[in-house]
Amino acid sequence: MSSILGYVISLPAILLVITVHEYFHGYVAYRLGDPTAKFAGRLTFNPIKHIDPFGFLAFLLFRFGWAKPVPVNPYNFRDVKKGMLYTSIAGPLSNLVFAIPLGLILRFFPDLLNNNLLLPIGGIIGFGMFYSLILSAFNLIPIPPLDGSKALFSILPPRYAHIEYWLERYGFMLLIGLIFFDRITGVPILWGWIGPFVSFFGQLFAGTPAFWTFIHNFLA
Repeated sequence: MSSILGYVISLPAILLVITVHEYFHGYVAYRLGDPTAKFAGRLTFNPIKHIDPFGFLAFLLFRFGWAKPVPVNPYNFRDVKKGMLYTSIAGPLSNLVFAIPLGLILRFFPDLLNNNLLLPIGGIIGFGMFYSLILSAFNLIPIPPLDGSKALFSILPPRYAHIEYWLERYGFMLLIGLIFFDRITGVPILWGWIGPFVSFFGQLFAGTPAFWTFIHNFLA
């Protein structure tokens, strides 16, 4: 399949997975007492509300990226540390859970990846699983502004506050540098974590034959 058609098929999947990710950040925060996301109009399945242009472009170019962060006011939580921890992990966890039914569809309906007429549908489902797993793994990295950093900072004792301040200041530049370093040099610093994560869970959910058929048809 041509790379252009692959990109076109991947677009709805990317929009879907970032929407799921950000919605559940806002939903968990809301259930824990913080209505900030709801008041900001982010407690919605409208993908336009959640797109970060640079993060979306990173998805297309590097196959991992990010959405526009949901606003959170930790002082609205009944328990600030637990509120931040649960809200932070809600996004990556929702993507991991969302990948399960998508993978099972490919496992039990292999013709979606083998029949030329059904291939676009199978591609959207496959990209949905693929990017769900990527977004889950990528956001678990403990570098701001990713969710892993917020989860980590919520459990670190106060004596490590200086590390948090440093990462909050330089984390985004560090992250962009690592993305370009991965891409330019081929040394898998980020992908060394993301790749095995996607491969393990992708094969676990979809089955090894369907997973590698998807990779061969759309990414090889």
